[in-house]
Amino acid sequence: MKFRDYYEVLGVKRDATQDEIKRAYRKLARKYHPDVSKEAGAEEKFKEVREAYEVLKDPEKRAAYDKFGQHWREGQEFTPPPDWDAGFEFSGGGYTEAEGFSDFFEALFGGGGAGFHRTRARPGAGFRTRGEDHHAKILIDLEDAFHGATRSITLQVPEVDENGHVVTRTRTLNVRIPKGITEGQRIRLAGQGGPGMGGGPAGDLYLEVKFRPHPVYRVDRRDLYLDLPITPWEAALGASVPVPTPGGVVEVKIPPGSQSGQKLRLKGKGLPGRQPGDLYAVLKIVTPEPKTDADRELYQRMARQMPMNPRAALGV
Repeated sequence: MKFRDYYEVLGVKRDATQDEIKRAYRKLARKYHPDVSKEAGAEEKFKEVREAYEVLKDPEKRAAYDKFGQHWREGQEFTPPPDWDAGFEFSGGGYTEAEGFSDFFEALFGGGGAGFHRTRARPGAGFRTRGEDHHAKILIDLEDAFHGATRSITLQVPEVDENGHVVTRTRTLNVRIPKGITEGQRIRLAGQGGPGMGGGPAGDLYLEVKFRPHPVYRVDRRDLYLDLPITPWEAALGASVPVPTPGGVVEVKIPPGSQSGQKLRLKGKGLPGRQPGDLYAVLKIVTPEPKTDADRELYQRMARQMPMNPRAALGV
């Protein structure tokens, strides 16, 4: 996927005001509109201009795009950074149909971002209208989901200042992380969304939970996976070895004759819930490096005494 420099497409500087972006778009839209333009490739150029404006006209999309866009150039191979939109607070109307736009736009703003959800306006009584719901993606530690916790969360809120530039202000909230929450679930903070009108109540803030990468565990819903290194003799003869879990270290029996890739299930040792997840220890046999002549002789003796062809199933 190619990176798209929306500022270059519109021919504006990165610190352009919202009015400057609007004027640049109108000029290019008139120039390349397929109904009036005679230039070759006008229709494709018009689509590029429209896509760039769709992002840069919206302070929320623009602030998120600016977070990483300054480090890339038009046409470079690009993959969105993991959880690139975490920590940004978006209003509920930020979702955009990506039909006719590039794969680059779809990857960032086509509904996958934390802030880009479909929402429907709720009816108000006269001029008294409930505020808009806001959304944000937050990163938490796996241990907080296992035990439950209260954490201080800082969000970036994009705004347009009095000079027409997009800026971000920060706000910090104390958030209770429920025990057993899983990735993709949302925490609702009542009244922390957009302000109401005419005395109407404020909207809510929904925080979508993602886990930070963990040095030991991989997460699949409520199940956890870890690679468990064992020695060749532990695999061959069986052994009892310590295994870390989020709830503490437990002893696990390695069956004799175990092989790399074999999974040992620790029932109920995953994330808590009505039906707790399991923890799977994936065996990984680690072969000691022969460092002395005696070590090498030991391996040679094993080869003579226990000959085998581990590639027999491959027909070689």
